Amino acid sequence: MLLNTRTWGSGDRIALLVHGIMSDHRTWRRVGPALAERGYRVIAVDLRGHGASGRAAGPEGYTPADYADDLVETLPAGAELALGHSLGGLSLAAAVDRLAPLRAVYVDPAWHLPAGKAGYRPELFTHAKSFTREHIATFNPRWEQQDLDIEMATVRLWDEHAAHGLVGCVGRDLWPAKAGVPSLVALADPSLLVSAENARMLVERGFDVRTVAGAGHTIHRDDFDGFMAALDGWI
Repeated sequence: MLLNTRTWGSGDRIALLVHGIMSDHRTWRRVGPALAERGYRVIAVDLRGHGASGRAAGPEGYTPADYADDLVETLPAGAELALGHSLGGLSLAAAVDRLAPLRAVYVDPAWHLPAGKAGYRPELFTHAKSFTREHIATFNPRWEQQDLDIEMATVRLWDEHAAHGLVGCVGRDLWPAKAGVPSLVALADPSLLVSAENARMLVERGFDVRTVAGAGHTIHRDDFDGFMAALDGWI
């Protein structure tokens, strides 16, 4: 599927941005321009089922392989930088060998969806369709007002079949076997997706791992300055 994209800047270097579940390219409203100021042409996608991109026929069309194939079909290979958040990190890792960026950054990536009562349940995401702006602000007290407005809009556009499409990933080992390309993993503090033990495993597999102190899962919205500082040496 060819994805909808948003571009910032016109630099010689290319940066690719891949958002997380229930979001779209607008989550990068500050990151995109900041990278453009550093000389990048920044291309952000709307994953299938999100934003202005197409929808799959049902949950079976929302697997990591589907997302990865879309990225490869839509985005140029050999970019200077590719960055994926959460589901975007899972999708990017599945496509990184084919996209072959010079560097990759995975932001609190969804490489492990735990099973059980406290694990991954689609209804926890589909319930967000009914959230008010106040609900979103309660869960994300550090977000700017514009990000609350964007989240309201993107969640209502999002195809909730995408949440059910990930059920097959629950409890599976989705951790990358190796970095593939020079890769940074930027983590929330604490990360609910990457434990300290798993962070050590990623280091052993060739990843650089950094934590943004005090930041929640959507690091670039919780602490934009801290997020950009964590990218020092990678952008």
